[in-house]
Amino acid sequence: MGKKKKKMQGAPQAAEVPVDRRGACRLRIRKLFVLSRRGLWGLGLFLLVSTGVVAGMRYMPPVPAGLRQVLGPSPPVNLISLALAVYAFSALVLILSRMMGGSGTYRGWSHLGYLSAFYLFYYYGNSLEESFWAVFAAGLTILGLEHYHIWTFASDAIRKEKEDLVQLERRDRFLSGEGP
Repeated sequence: MGKKKKKMQGAPQAAEVPVDRRGACRLRIRKLFVLSRRGLWGLGLFLLVSTGVVAGMRYMPPVPAGLRQVLGPSPPVNLISLALAVYAFSALVLILSRMMGGSGTYRGWSHLGYLSAFYLFYYYGNSLEESFWAVFAAGLTILGLEHYHIWTFASDAIRKEKEDLVQLERRDRFLSGEGP
């Protein structure tokens, strides 16, 4: 009945671990700066993909007959355009809801994949030249809003971390006797 609790040897106790709160604040600020630029990377990659599509429109051969036979006929261009419109609308609603909820997650990479797939759908439907600008405008809108969302989230968090850092420095100066 007299069980003794074993104390783990070698593991530092909470009071023994020095905490560098200012260093942790600075590290979080650096990570938030990296996060704030993530949307620019997504926009840049989308522009790169779009530039490749524009350059490739002139030189891309039509889809081989054997591949068309395996995949089947292309859906009507109107259905592809309808799917693009539904996708763009739902993506914008989801981004706006994350903005209102204060979420700091970046979903631009999946948007980049979906938008690239729409370029492929239009290419397969032989209407890429006519529909390029629709995908391009939807992509700039979605990825631009995604970038704005993550940039404002990170900027606000950086401002709060800098305020915390100033408070910590004031506290350390006060405790060291340097005054305010």
